[in-house]
Amino acid sequence: MSETASPSRRGRLLRIAAALAVLLALAAYVAVQYTTGGGGAPRCLVRSQDASGGDRPSYEMSPEQAANAATISAVGTSRGLPERAVTIALATALQESALRNLNHGDRDSLGLFQQRPSKGWGTAAQIRDPAYAAGQFYDHLAKVPGYSRLPLTVAAQRVQRSGFPQAYAKHEPDAALLSAALTGRFAASLTCSVPNDSVPGDPAKVRTALVRAFGSGVLPPDEAAGRSGASRTAAGVSVPVPAAADAGERGESAGDGPAPSRRGWELAHWAVAQAAALRINEVSYAGRTWSAKDAERGWQEKDDSTGPGAGEIRIRTAQ
Repeated sequence: MSETASPSRRGRLLRIAAALAVLLALAAYVAVQYTTGGGGAPRCLVRSQDASGGDRPSYEMSPEQAANAATISAVGTSRGLPERAVTIALATALQESALRNLNHGDRDSLGLFQQRPSKGWGTAAQIRDPAYAAGQFYDHLAKVPGYSRLPLTVAAQRVQRSGFPQAYAKHEPDAALLSAALTGRFAASLTCSVPNDSVPGDPAKVRTALVRAFGSGVLPPDEAAGRSGASRTAAGVSVPVPAAADAGERGESAGDGPAPSRRGWELAHWAVAQAAALRINEVSYAGRTWSAKDAERGWQEKDDSTGPGAGEIRIRTAQ
């Protein structure tokens, strides 16, 4: 009996050896990433500000999901809709696409809300635009009488006409947490890590994205046009926050100066959520700063008399 391995056995051994080599290479790559500060794939985290004790609820997502969620929220609040509308929209998108801008779906369904061109939601290109898709969802939601008082599943179903209407309910806790942060009710509650690379950012793209999500009034004319002026910052954008009216509407006290406002934290969280896509490396507001270099620490208090107060947000892009 020959002791030489058969061709089939030698083939299996070679395949096993190749698979082990791939696993070892992957393990080495992960180890290098953590050793050199890569820290694995970029992630975003929202934490509740509930002070009742115990573990605070949290929600983790990818930068793509965070950017889409922030766009959905911005489109809703810019239309003057309440936080409940944003929660309904986010729960719907969590169920329909997991907050990913899909280019496929059931039949001709597309995008964050799986809207269908054949049903009059818009062209395929329009539906794949997160701001447009969110606007379409809110247009339909606003036509539902008393939607803010309805159970979330009922409100979402009257817009979506889904075959599985009860599926929206399981996403309500996460959607409520996201909307509290993204509408600014929870301050300094969203942080993101970003790719560890040297790709520079472009302030012009930040300005364009801000206007796309929040409307032309979000920036002063000079800043929106990208011209030099008092509102420009080096390698970044400065966003004014109308704190006085905003604080008053929400029962906050401005004291001797502008108070940190819900609108301010909404804009600041939007910028952090867009950090990976727009190559933003620092966001400062109301004495706190989020930095891409120190993202795991979240928002840090910054003793800097030259930094922005509660009436301004500074967004700096990578250089």
